[in-house]
Amino acid sequence: MILDEKYDLIVVGGGHAGCEASHSAATLGSKVLLITQNLETIARMSCNPAMGGIAKGQIIREIDALGGMSGVVTDESSIQFRMLNKSKGPAMWSPRSQCDRKVFEQKWREKLESNKNLDFWQDMVYELLIEKNKVVGIITQMGIEIHSKSVILCNGTFMNGLIHLGEKNYEGGRSGEPNSRGITKQLIDLGFTHGRMKTGTPPRLDGRSINYSLTEEQKGDESPLKFSFTETTPAKKQYSCFITYTSDEVHDILKEGFEKSPLFTGRIKGLGPRYCPSIEDKIQRFATKNRHQLFIEPEGANTVEIYLNGFSTSLPEEVQLKALRKIKGLENVKMFRAGYAIEYDYFPPTQLKHTLETKLIENLYFSGQINGTTGYEEAACQGLIAGINSHQKTNSKEEFILDRSDAYIGVLIDDLITKGTDEPYRMFTSRAEYRLLLRQDNADIRLTKKGFELGLASKDRVDKLNNKIKEGKKLLSFLEKQSVSPEEINSLLSEKGSASLKQKVKLKSVLSRPHIWIEDLLVIDSLNNFIKENEISLESMTQTEIQVKYSGYINKEQDTVLKVTKLEKIIIPDKFDYSKLQSISMEGREKLNEIRPKSIGQASRISGVSPSDINVLLIYIGR
Repeated sequence: MILDEKYDLIVVGGGHAGCEASHSAATLGSKVLLITQNLETIARMSCNPAMGGIAKGQIIREIDALGGMSGVVTDESSIQFRMLNKSKGPAMWSPRSQCDRKVFEQKWREKLESNKNLDFWQDMVYELLIEKNKVVGIITQMGIEIHSKSVILCNGTFMNGLIHLGEKNYEGGRSGEPNSRGITKQLIDLGFTHGRMKTGTPPRLDGRSINYSLTEEQKGDESPLKFSFTETTPAKKQYSCFITYTSDEVHDILKEGFEKSPLFTGRIKGLGPRYCPSIEDKIQRFATKNRHQLFIEPEGANTVEIYLNGFSTSLPEEVQLKALRKIKGLENVKMFRAGYAIEYDYFPPTQLKHTLETKLIENLYFSGQINGTTGYEEAACQGLIAGINSHQKTNSKEEFILDRSDAYIGVLIDDLITKGTDEPYRMFTSRAEYRLLLRQDNADIRLTKKGFELGLASKDRVDKLNNKIKEGKKLLSFLEKQSVSPEEINSLLSEKGSASLKQKVKLKSVLSRPHIWIEDLLVIDSLNNFIKENEISLESMTQTEIQVKYSGYINKEQDTVLKVTKLEKIIIPDKFDYSKLQSISMEGREKLNEIRPKSIGQASRISGVSPSDINVLLIYIGR
């Protein structure tokens, strides 16, 4: 059967990448079909029920600034909000929300179903339709042929997914759901290289069987913020998480099961995430540590189910339960289901362009864990970019690419396609060389106008942004002009351990001191009255404060960006023959031929390409 309906885009998979891809392309005007094995599991949080965290929170705010939906949905399902790393500099501040898993799914479904350009189909995609190295549609497991101008694969962990639990293993994309088959073999036949990766999840526990009095309570922020720059509201009622620890006794019990662990017996071939290891990995790799921190996280407001963050495992069920009951607070715990590991196919992302379109097959895009990433946030931002670029190409518009100095999203995609990855890629602030410019608080300033120019971010968003910028300029001007006397400020300075004033100085000078924050200065009547009279928002106050305190560092990073941008603007011809450059090392030539960088800047970031190789390349292209 051939479906009569023809689409601009078919999105395969309804996870975080698939949701953002479908939403972005459909909002821009493409006619989109989202096809997934089970419409009831759209936007499912397969692992922990939380969004954001270190660097990941910056990504969610960037998605929101561009007009994506992950930030909005997170706010609408949030049951706890925390700003992480507040004791460090603003480049490290990272928002994180604990979410109600079911509400998160429901809100995403509502957003997608309200888009008139988006259709849905429940089935498994078995084959891609390819004509003259161009994708033209898909064939489902049920034999339905559906035609489109482009396809985005967002398969998550479902491609030949294999679940491991102790000595048992069985096919599945996640617990209780079948894997997908067929596409991997076809892609290999088309010339793609592929590999296997592994991820895992902890056991889910019955919260009624936990003695919380023996654990450490971790509350949300007293004045919770939110992710979206739109008019969403912060969490009205916050639910606490709790902290407990493993012990030597727990480790000894877990070690008893190592001989049955698929990780140590060689049954799992794929590499797991180095920065989010299983509990058995932690015990093996950090043998000198006698305890590891665990987080008891609620799955939602209306369930007793608990996610035990930090206890990812694929050991036999009986070993898991025996070890759990030796953990403080979990002495009588009951499991809803055991933890498990899952192995799945991925395709090294060096086979992609910056738009996430494959180099081998035109109009075919890869997004999410198929590219070797791990995490909802990393997947969602790839879906957003793939969806945008699919629409842009279908409508003969300019491709949309974010630079490393534009966004963490730009860093992530450039890392993937330039350096590749052989282990699950997770974003960290340390991966971004311009992280002081790429803060969570200024994501709207960096990206909202770009989203508006595309047609993804609304006019309301731009108006709100312009008002924020106007407020910030007004406040900065006041701080630069308004003086403060020793009588007004010295008691505060003494309390903060800062040198007293001997004469009047400008407020900006006081704010630039370490440990003095704008909220501290609200004791000064002139500033407090100005903020109230001009209705200066907390966001604008924070933005201005950072600008005053870190202006020297920010200016230095901006100068560095300008220098590096010169290399990004030196374009390498598409069909440049690197094999003729005998002065470049053999490894350098091989890597350059494989990745085909667009610019000298990208070429300089390829592993195996040396600075001397870049100098030779510059000479050959006449620079």
